[in-house]
Amino acid sequence: MIQLTPIGVIHSTYKQRGEAPRQGKLSENEITLEVFRPFTAVLKDIECCSHLIVLYWGDRADREILQSHTPFSEMPVGVFSSRSPNRPNPIAFCVADLIRRKGNFLVVRGIDALDDSPLLDIKPYATALDSIPQETTGHIPGTLREI
Repeated sequence: MIQLTPIGVIHSTYKQRGEAPRQGKLSENEITLEVFRPFTAVLKDIECCSHLIVLYWGDRADREILQSHTPFSEMPVGVFSSRSPNRPNPIAFCVADLIRRKGNFLVVRGIDALDDSPLLDIKPYATALDSIPQETTGHIPGTLREI
């Protein structure tokens, strides 16, 4: 059996479904990641990172939905080929700008999480490792302007 232990909680301006942007990158709102005190040591040197990969649990997702309409397709696609928050295991992913740290709190920009979403993990974003310029996504536009 898989067990996940939240390392914190996300304090967001988005209180319910429908308030959050389609993608975190489209948000200019500052969101706070609270890392629970027992995990404070994981934040050592995080200020060296300009961007973070934030993984959180979409606790209000519909886990029964297997296909979803996208803003870019008239026909539904499988959730694994979409960015839908509704999926069998609603692990959400955003790349966020780290604005500042205050103790066990990180203020970030670029998150689409709802308030009180469980925070699962944080990793440094590294362009050399995480960016794939020649990627293809089929039905998803290739530039932020198209999104």
